Amino acid sequence: MRLSVIMPVHNRETYVRAALRSLLRQRAAADLDIIVIDDGSTDGSAQAVRAMMDEAPCIRLFQQENMGVTGARNSGLKRLEPETELVSFLDSDDISPAGRFAADLDFFRRDPSLELTYSRMMLVDRIDEETLEPTPDSNSITVRGIHLTAAIFSRRLVDRIGGFDEDFVQAEDTDFLLRGFEIGPRYVLPDTLALYYRRHAGNMTRLEDVQSREFMRAIYKSMKRRRANPSLRPIDGIFELKKLADWRFM
Repeated sequence: MRLSVIMPVHNRETYVRAALRSLLRQRAAADLDIIVIDDGSTDGSAQAVRAMMDEAPCIRLFQQENMGVTGARNSGLKRLEPETELVSFLDSDDISPAGRFAADLDFFRRDPSLELTYSRMMLVDRIDEETLEPTPDSNSITVRGIHLTAAIFSRRLVDRIGGFDEDFVQAEDTDFLLRGFEIGPRYVLPDTLALYYRRHAGNMTRLEDVQSREFMRAIYKSMKRRRANPSLRPIDGIFELKKLADWRFM
């Protein structure tokens, strides 16, 4: 199955190699297409990606002026090829755990009508750069949170959802996921671990005032849509919002 993974990059030279390696080690599980959107990086991010491309032709790099993460995600969607059957995302400072694609793609193989898998994520503060696993002394919590990487979308579902709302500075991923679940796709919630979310000082989500404002705006827009259109589905019971409060313990 052709799986396209979209990775926005902005000044992530330190982390992007590990993120790409975590995808490449899973090439046996899928016909992998990695779409890297370098969003105006001023460090060596693009060079780091290029250094891996000779040995990994499944990586495609596109560079653009800085548009922000929402614009970069939309640029990735525009680069999907006709052969793409499934779509996922990985941020350039996170890690895709070994075996994730083999586990979740099996659901699509067994059920051609399936449109979405939505798995679990682990928040960690230390990753071993060789093994790409959390270090023994890392703080961690596993949760079904709100993160694009937890999802694998069928191409037809992505087409139904449409692009990312570029009115969002953050929480564009929350808005995209909410719009996806609202339209009532056929989905499963596996216990697969879909990503290691690397907590570090440069996370966009460390800007807590912006994060909170944009997250609440995404929730409010979802409520307005569902009030205006009763055919849209509720989203209760999908995300473990109470556990997400434990992010602050790290």
